[in-house]
Amino acid sequence: MIRSIRLLGAALGGIVGLAVGTPGAGQFGGAYGGALLAAWVIAWVVVGFSLLPYLTVVPASWLIRRVQDLSTAEFVTAVAGLLIGLLMGLFLGLPLAAFPAPFGAWLPLGVSLFLGLGMMGLTVAKRADLIDAAEAIGLARRPAAQGGDVAGAGPQIVVDTSVLIDGRVADIVDSGFLYGTLVVPRFVLDELQHIADSPDALRRNRGRRGLEILTRLQKSPATPVEIADDAIPEASEVDAKLVALAKRRSRAVLTNDYNLNRIAEVQGVRVLNVNALANAVKPALLPGEALRVRVIQEGKEHGQGVGFLDDGTMIVVEGGGRFIDREVDVNVTRVLQTVAGRMIFAQPRLE
Repeated sequence: MIRSIRLLGAALGGIVGLAVGTPGAGQFGGAYGGALLAAWVIAWVVVGFSLLPYLTVVPASWLIRRVQDLSTAEFVTAVAGLLIGLLMGLFLGLPLAAFPAPFGAWLPLGVSLFLGLGMMGLTVAKRADLIDAAEAIGLARRPAAQGGDVAGAGPQIVVDTSVLIDGRVADIVDSGFLYGTLVVPRFVLDELQHIADSPDALRRNRGRRGLEILTRLQKSPATPVEIADDAIPEASEVDAKLVALAKRRSRAVLTNDYNLNRIAEVQGVRVLNVNALANAVKPALLPGEALRVRVIQEGKEHGQGVGFLDDGTMIVVEGGGRFIDREVDVNVTRVLQTVAGRMIFAQPRLE
């Protein structure tokens, strides 16, 4: 294809060189006139051979790739915006055509191009709001799930590798707290496969656990799972690809990764963090409440004992070092919320 275009460009360059050089052949007069004319034509042949692909095939290939990367909503809104902009340009161009030349010839064309491209960009940028507005007035509606099951309705949530390795997402899905479609990108699946094939035993077990959790999610009737093959050419790292894919879908990503959490929030993508959910559903304890806890080890400070609730919350018992491997009744003194989770301080209850 490229070779044919280059040959066509060489032929067109030669024709242009002859057309331009022949009428002014007098400038190539003298003993070397023929040689100069031949050099002139050859220069045009080289220019046509070199430039025509960059004026035809390369821009067309770039445009085709960009169109293929567009989602259906982006493509439809882009076409609608272009048509609206061109229609506006047509109405504004009619009075502008009455201007004297050359303004009457170029102003309508410039206004049409400006409005067409401008409206196309605006409609693509606001496609989510436009689709919501179209649904509100009844012009469009989301496809209902087959068989009347609402499991296929709702948002599309892009899933990170860390969530699959963590495994708690399967229990969350079974409990019904997540609805919609879980979108697992192909590059996340490839990353899981790479971890599962690692020579390190710990990484290999984590990767296999992630693949088992994905298989369990696919078998669960509560929430459908989609393996997405979307190409993300504008990003190279996995985190950047996840955010870009989430922005294409319903702007939601499910993750346990702290850095991905911050990157997604900065770019306006909603983050569903399993760790944040786990901390949010832990029972709230107030100073003065009574608990019974088993002290299992000594604390950092002298005389302290450490125990844990059923949900994993750490309880530091002041003066509890003497109760190791025993259950003791305690009263909560204060509760601290840290980055790692919730920490409770307590004192043994006086008999």
